[in-house]
Amino acid sequence: MPRVRFTFVLFLGFAVACSAKEGKYPTFTDAEKAGIDYTIQGEYEGEVGGQKWGAQIIATGDGAFRGVGFPGGLPGNGWTKETAGEPLIGKLDDDSVEMKSDEFVLKIDGKFVHVFDTGLSPLGKLPRVERKSETLGQKAPEGATVLFDGKKSIDNWESAKIVEEELLGATSCFTKEKLGDHKLHIEFRTPFMPSAAGQARGNSGVYVQSRYEVQVLDSFGLEGKDNECGGIYQVSKPQVNMCFPPLAWQTYDIDFTAAKWQDGKKTKNARITVRHNGVVIHDDLELPKHTPGRTHEADSPAPLFLQDHSNPVAFRNVWVIKSAGK
Repeated sequence: MPRVRFTFVLFLGFAVACSAKEGKYPTFTDAEKAGIDYTIQGEYEGEVGGQKWGAQIIATGDGAFRGVGFPGGLPGNGWTKETAGEPLIGKLDDDSVEMKSDEFVLKIDGKFVHVFDTGLSPLGKLPRVERKSETLGQKAPEGATVLFDGKKSIDNWESAKIVEEELLGATSCFTKEKLGDHKLHIEFRTPFMPSAAGQARGNSGVYVQSRYEVQVLDSFGLEGKDNECGGIYQVSKPQVNMCFPPLAWQTYDIDFTAAKWQDGKKTKNARITVRHNGVVIHDDLELPKHTPGRTHEADSPAPLFLQDHSNPVAFRNVWVIKSAGK
């Protein structure tokens, strides 16, 4: 297959089946109730013509889809960071989607992206993949403080609420524990909201020390900006967009060093390293200011804060390792 760069948009002619409404948007927290949109959406990766490719298929509501191709493999798994080209258009025909260009034909059935030449001779296929973070389910090490594990109560939190019997809801809750320098592990799941877009799609935020927001958002298949998943709002975009599809459990592993103060004046900025689904997206990044939405910088420890943005984002397996003397 030629080294074709592709971004494709698929328009599928069927109605969205929904289990709930989140405002004006169909919203799902259960994959089994999410309908055919969800079964088509996802990540695909394989080899075509001796070259590795990745593809992300994103549902955009009412049977419409957007797709992005990645030469070299999926983000965090070999992508060469080459940009995509012009979009391709396709529609559902029976159980698959067909898209054509001047050089190849794609057929997508929810299990594979099949690639053919224009004469329909097979060139290769990209199997559907379900990636998991290497730190997913990681147990709190000895000496860590467990903030939430789904088995204990929410006594470590203010304004917290249990959802789906064992998960921590995004309810603008915050820890009773005030934190200085620390390491944080937290797992989150965004809802499937195919008709929503931008900041209306699975929005929450992990506010480290209540001052610096690491954005939580369904940014699957997007560019990766400072207001998208993994971004530090108004400070820095992620080095790579490692957002998995909605309803997949994802991880943030954060190393944080608090700002230093003397006589009421800041003498050193805070710094942060963030691993999203096991991949470094901010490497010892300097944080010159707080991010909007919670509290200002100050010479004091402060709680971990999980933002409520009216979307049913859920959290689990939250623990911290506090630095000695902090």
